[in-house]
Amino acid sequence: MSKSALIVIDMINTYDHKDAELLLPSARRVVPVVADLLQRARSRDIPVIYVNDNFGEWRSHHGELLDKALSGPHADLVEPLRPDDASLFVVKARHSIFFETPLTYLLQQQGFERLVLCGQVTEQCVLYSCLDAHIRHFDVTIPRDATAHIHQDLADAALRMMERNMGAQVCDSGELWR
Repeated sequence: MSKSALIVIDMINTYDHKDAELLLPSARRVVPVVADLLQRARSRDIPVIYVNDNFGEWRSHHGELLDKALSGPHADLVEPLRPDDASLFVVKARHSIFFETPLTYLLQQQGFERLVLCGQVTEQCVLYSCLDAHIRHFDVTIPRDATAHIHQDLADAALRMMERNMGAQVCDSGELWR
C-alpha cells in the first residue's frame, strides 16, 4: 500500500474575495465532509497537509492566516477544519499547490506516493493541483463530496477531466479509510 497524505486546499479562508458568494453554499456543504475526513485520517495516522493561499498577504504565515479567518464572519467554516499540532502547512500564492512552493520536496522527503486532495475550488485550485500532482507521478484521489465549487457545471467537468485525463480516482469520501 502506498504512503498517503490528505491535502486540504484553501479551506482556511475569510471568504471576502471575488466569487465568495457563489462559493459559500458549496463550502457550507463540504466543511462537515472535510472535517470527517480529517478525523478519519488523523485516527489512522495519515498525515494532513494544509496548502493555503496567502491571499496576497506576503508577510503572513499560517498562524496569521488562521487567526484572520477565525476572526472573520465565516469562522464557522474554518473552526471545524482547524489544523492540529501534527498538521503540516504550506502557503501558496497561485492556484496549484505545487507552483513555487516547497510541497514537492516535502512529499518526496516524506515518501508520499498517494495524495488525497480535498478543499476548494474544484474547477480551479483542485483541478490545477491534480494536474501538477499527475505530472509529478503521484497517485491522486479526489473525494468529490469533499471539494467545493463556484460553478457546478465546471466542477463536474473538472472531476471528469481529473479522472479521465489525469488518472485520478474520483470517489465519495465515505469510500476512504473506513
